[in-house]
Amino acid sequence: MSATRAADAADFRGPLDISRAATVVLDGRDTVVGWSPAATTLLGYSPREAVGRPLSAFLAPLPADGPLPAASDRPATPGAPAASGPPARPGPGPPPTGHEIRLARHRDGHELLVVTTLCPLAGARDGGGAGGGAPGRVLVAAELGELRQWESRLALLQGLATQSPVGLAIYDTDLRLTWSNTAYEREIGKPLAEYLGMRADELYSGGRFVTPGYPSTLDAVMHHVIDTGEPILDLHFQGTPPSDPGTEHLWSCSYYRLEDSHGHVFGVCEDAFDISDRQRAQQRLALLVEVGRRIGTVLDVVTTAEEIAEVTVPEFAAAVRVDIARVTVMSGELPATGGPAAMDLLRVGEHSVDPAAADAAEPLYPGAPGSQADRYPPVAYPPGSPQDRSLASGGLVLDDNVLVVPLRVGGSVLGLVTFVRSPRPRVSGRPLAHGPATTFDNGEVALADELAARASVCIDNARRFTRERSASLALQRQLLPHHVPPQSAVDIAYRYLPSDDVTGVGGDWFDVIPLSGTRVGLVVGDVVGHGLQAAATMGRLRTSVRAFAQLDMAPDELLTRLDDLVGQPGVPQGPPSDAYDELTTGATCLYTVYDPVSRRCVMARAGHLPPAVVHPDGRVTFPDLPAGPPLGLGGLPFESLEIELPVGSLLALFTDGLVEARDHDIDQGLDALGRVLGTPAASLDELCDRAVSALVPDATTADDTALLLARTRQLDEGQVAEWELPAEAVTVGRARELATGRLTAWGLEELSFATELVVSELVTNAVRYGGGPLRLRLIRDRTLLCEVADTGHTSPHLRHSAEDDEGGRGLFIVAQLVQRWGTRYTPAGKTIWTEQAFPPAEFD
Repeated sequence: MSATRAADAADFRGPLDISRAATVVLDGRDTVVGWSPAATTLLGYSPREAVGRPLSAFLAPLPADGPLPAASDRPATPGAPAASGPPARPGPGPPPTGHEIRLARHRDGHELLVVTTLCPLAGARDGGGAGGGAPGRVLVAAELGELRQWESRLALLQGLATQSPVGLAIYDTDLRLTWSNTAYEREIGKPLAEYLGMRADELYSGGRFVTPGYPSTLDAVMHHVIDTGEPILDLHFQGTPPSDPGTEHLWSCSYYRLEDSHGHVFGVCEDAFDISDRQRAQQRLALLVEVGRRIGTVLDVVTTAEEIAEVTVPEFAAAVRVDIARVTVMSGELPATGGPAAMDLLRVGEHSVDPAAADAAEPLYPGAPGSQADRYPPVAYPPGSPQDRSLASGGLVLDDNVLVVPLRVGGSVLGLVTFVRSPRPRVSGRPLAHGPATTFDNGEVALADELAARASVCIDNARRFTRERSASLALQRQLLPHHVPPQSAVDIAYRYLPSDDVTGVGGDWFDVIPLSGTRVGLVVGDVVGHGLQAAATMGRLRTSVRAFAQLDMAPDELLTRLDDLVGQPGVPQGPPSDAYDELTTGATCLYTVYDPVSRRCVMARAGHLPPAVVHPDGRVTFPDLPAGPPLGLGGLPFESLEIELPVGSLLALFTDGLVEARDHDIDQGLDALGRVLGTPAASLDELCDRAVSALVPDATTADDTALLLARTRQLDEGQVAEWELPAEAVTVGRARELATGRLTAWGLEELSFATELVVSELVTNAVRYGGGPLRLRLIRDRTLLCEVADTGHTSPHLRHSAEDDEGGRGLFIVAQLVQRWGTRYTPAGKTIWTEQAFPPAEFD
């Protein structure tokens, strides 16, 4: 046994114990007749120096006033406790019962406070005999400080035994309980005498240690401590105390071995502190953290509702239902406020660990429409149900084991979350070991409110996104052609991949524009930026291109007009850096016009990539088309390029998002595109898919991507009739004859009357106001086209003639007879054209 252990063990005998205290034997006259070694240690006098002297030579009564000696005034003695506190006058306090505090004088001259007690000797006579030298009393003395320390230790032990909230128990080497304190008795719910001698695993038969890395049973942990002598601290033990059989608790337990003064092991001590409340607080905090981590991962109302149900079962409830307003789910709008009757709810999230728990909630109203087969069944709750009361009040409702919390945002209620607890959740027929309690306490109600508040924010974010995405998709449908009507000039296929795959719109666009004379305009463009602002700008440009194209402008003229439009400053609304200018400056565009009669293709570009031309033999070329500046920069003219395309040629118009990537430059992308387009394919759609798969393999790109493929056609010679006529008055009759003759050959006699009037008016105007030679052309396509060309540059206009006017009604009559009419200019003059619908039989 070590010296420290021996000294500590001796301390529990008490400073006034006869075996360790300073002992002085006195006769009847208080003369010292016996002096113990401990007295020598305490006062410094040897027995020879002390015996025979009066007790007053060593001890004096405590003075009523004046300075008292401090503990630091006496030199430290081996084994004595160190002095504590400043050397001031410490109040000795009341002496212990049956004891007296006295002032002692040490041999070296310093004074100290001691506690003394007197014990008479049995058989001694008063006065100690005639000579007074017979032993009569024994005086036991000890330093006051040592006694105070010993009393503090006793008070500590008494407090641990009766007042401490920590449960203490002592088990012998057979792990049978030999002692426990009051806190432990309260946990057991019985007096110590009734469970004394029981084993620990008998008291907590269903418990186990849940701290990883340690044995799970009490028996194994205690044997390990007894065998190794190593203490084990802060082990978490989960079980049901006998005093609270319906609730599981969690304790923080520590174990250390107990030895006697000789080092013999006689048992193990257990201290346990109930940390169930702390664990529940930590679990609630962990649930909030998990909710923040798992809810709102995607901007989707239904997914967010499902996440709410999944994350709270079974940690918080046995069943959870999430009902969201129909308008919020479908369109992202806020529901109308008007009480429960105005709330149309859909069941979008439901999760349960025990089907019986879900049934414990208020059942659906029997007349509610929908069924479980529906994806989002509508739900309605009967009047007076917790859900109905929550909708009516806008607050949470607790009804036994059902807790209903509204999903609030601002002044609106988006829906409800219903938490349900069963008496004991079960999994596969077995009770859930760590399920939630059967009811909700105040802390859990507050937690549910916080959970619903966080979920409401996520659902509101998803609702806003749903609304914006719906608006974006509607905008996309308006801005991009979602259906291209059949064209006689070309076969068409296209693909569009926005980089903003969330909203589905971007700044790239394409268009196919029918033009007069069976021609077709093909256009692709690119606006700097992504998202709604770029899409809105793209829509303005696309609308402008279609408007200019309907005027039959040449490609270079069209880009010039478009550049002027983009370059115009916006209406001043704020700082000079107007958002409209920032978005449109730098936009690019490629515009081509193909004529299936002449097989001529005219194209111009504004800072855009040139098209790819795939010849019928599979050869791929990129025309040397002058680049021109991007739209909005101005300063340089645009130039057109005219080429002749063999029948069956393929035109590929695309934006840079298809051929440009971070891992390669545009030239590599163009080469890859040429290889794909040069490979034969069963259809244009297949070729589009192949090009997108090869150049954008994962269907994601840092830039928007548009691809437009057009395979050229040529009208059959039998579909076109063209004549050159002199600019003479007799030409009008000749033109009528030629036109009616061709209509008869085509089997379109029903159109002869209207066509004669149209030809007469147009040729008459050309003879009168234009210049020769004239050209008359009829085209039998999806409609009947009639064109009259002259060398003049003045265009006729509709006007309403007065009653006394002799002319001016011809063009008005023509406009009533045809579907459309217009004028297009050429370097040699102008062409007036009309379109007439075929008779119903011919159309069929």
